[in-house]
Amino acid sequence: MAHKWLKEIREGEWIKGVYLVKEKALNTTKKGLPYLVLILADKTAEKEARVWENAKEVSGAVEKGDLVEVEGEVTSFREQTQIKVQKIKRFEGSVDYSRYIETSPQDPSSMVTSLIKILNQIENPHLSALVNRFLSDQDFLEKFKQAPAAKNFHHNYVGGLLEHTLGVCKLAGAVARLYPHLDKDLLLAGAFLHDIGKVRELSWDLAVDYTDEGRLLGHLILGVMMLEQKLIKLKTFPQDMATRLKHLILSHHGEFEFGSPKRPKFLEAFALHFIDDVDAKMNGIARFMEKDTSEGAWTGFNRMFERFFLKGRISDEMDMGEDEAQDQGSQPSLFSL
Repeated sequence: MAHKWLKEIREGEWIKGVYLVKEKALNTTKKGLPYLVLILADKTAEKEARVWENAKEVSGAVEKGDLVEVEGEVTSFREQTQIKVQKIKRFEGSVDYSRYIETSPQDPSSMVTSLIKILNQIENPHLSALVNRFLSDQDFLEKFKQAPAAKNFHHNYVGGLLEHTLGVCKLAGAVARLYPHLDKDLLLAGAFLHDIGKVRELSWDLAVDYTDEGRLLGHLILGVMMLEQKLIKLKTFPQDMATRLKHLILSHHGEFEFGSPKRPKFLEAFALHFIDDVDAKMNGIARFMEKDTSEGAWTGFNRMFERFFLKGRISDEMDMGEDEAQDQGSQPSLFSL
């Protein structure tokens, strides 16, 4: 049976397929009757599904992280499609993992090559030696190539951490050229190292989730720990430089409310915070818009940003009128001044 992608389901359809249980919650109605809410997923989308019949029994038989065979009707609630489940059971067959976990659209080997080319611009011998310690660590590099950059919002797919890090490093190089008073080498090293802790914070198999270590410590602390492990072997590494690198990792979320134990306190730290924020938000918002299934020019409501987003590009189908064309021709060109 051909897989029905969740992004493509429409109200009124009957669907039958195998999906991943991302979340599960057993609730009760105002009348005290139990019902089960599931978040089902494949790599294209996540959809809420509700089980009204035998909810307690189904809840006991299905767990978060399971693959389940589902049959049901696609309905709509608050302008969002959801599935009214009629039949559901745990799937016991062979698994095509590529259906359920997304991968970066960019080739990992090409991204590594591009990243190394950028990091080779680092001229400071201490920072260069440190970066090479990480790049020559095959265990780290394999995990770094596979790890997602987040569980939910941005680059939350296999290869996402490498893609995000490459984007941040590219932006860091451009910003350093625009503001030459910044320490380019320090900024590039910080851009490479800022999220390294995510190789230990996150797990990825059928779904992206947090490890125990990730929940207890988080990628900022884990990143500093990983940095210290490399610095121990670099006996002549300047202490002030090491402290600044740790601050870059610990402060790159920018504010306490965003999980940063420290706020940026020197220029390169401010720059890294803004660069990281731009790359994350551009990816996250673009993916939200890409996955949106709402009809019309506007997306559904985005709870994180508390707004709707306008889809599509400006249409240029209309030809310029004769009078407008004459006006345009009579205006002096910027390049003719």
